[in-house]
Amino acid sequence: MQKYARCLSVFDTLIQPFVEFAFMRRALVGMFLLSVSTAPVGVFLMLRRMSLTGDAMSHAILPGAAIGFLFAGLSVTAMTIGGLIAGSLVVLLSGFTARKTGTGEDSNLAAYYLTSLAAGVMIISMSGSNVDLMHVLFGSALGLDNTALILLYIISAITLVCLTLIYRPLVLECVDPDYLKSISRLGSVAHYGFLILVVLNLVSGFHAMGTLMSVGLMVLPAAISRFWVKQLEPMIVLSVLIAFSACLTGLLLSFYFNIPTSPMIITTLGATYFLSIFVGLNNGIATRFLMKKQKHLSA
Repeated sequence: MQKYARCLSVFDTLIQPFVEFAFMRRALVGMFLLSVSTAPVGVFLMLRRMSLTGDAMSHAILPGAAIGFLFAGLSVTAMTIGGLIAGSLVVLLSGFTARKTGTGEDSNLAAYYLTSLAAGVMIISMSGSNVDLMHVLFGSALGLDNTALILLYIISAITLVCLTLIYRPLVLECVDPDYLKSISRLGSVAHYGFLILVVLNLVSGFHAMGTLMSVGLMVLPAAISRFWVKQLEPMIVLSVLIAFSACLTGLLLSFYFNIPTSPMIITTLGATYFLSIFVGLNNGIATRFLMKKQKHLSA
């Protein structure tokens, strides 16, 4: 009987916040939509060795969001449009500069995103308060309203549809981009279409996670899933499950212990990543050690 009561108490602890409070339900739905949308994009970022590019692009949206904030305050629509324009401009300008000057695209992207980050922080600091700055940089998952949820739903749907359409050329480009260029013109379409999807998901993510944390929900689940599975499709599914599990954990810890939500989510993912390094079934340190020891004993 005591064991049953204990299990019921644990169940109530996990479920009660979402049953009792509407803002927790909105946060849960929003983080689910983000997990479904950003995690698959993060897998392809990892396979294309562009994880740090995603980090740079997450900072690049800040001045657009800041300008939207300057004109309309904490308006989801204005900040989304501004962030989308700013992120797309940085991506296009870095590629254009690299082609016209012969310099590396990574260095140009770094230059543009650092400038954008500084400009965005300056705009918000001059026109708002420290609270506004913290909201933009770290988000407010517990403050998602219906407008933000609609935006997250639209971007999630667009992402899944577009990934389905460009899935084959995107996979082939990850494996052999030169071969794709030789047999099809879809390589550039898949490349730039994918970059636009990255910007879209970073823009949607910053409402809940902020510009500094949103890329973590995109990159870390993919990095974790790599230590557990090898096939692409299971890796995508696992990354979504990992992302949503971390979001659920972060929301509950934030609710019960008054911890900032987005840093808690990323901290949870970081802890899972370090654990996977050691015990992951695919190239984990302990797993590799045991396999080598087993081979040595069998020999």
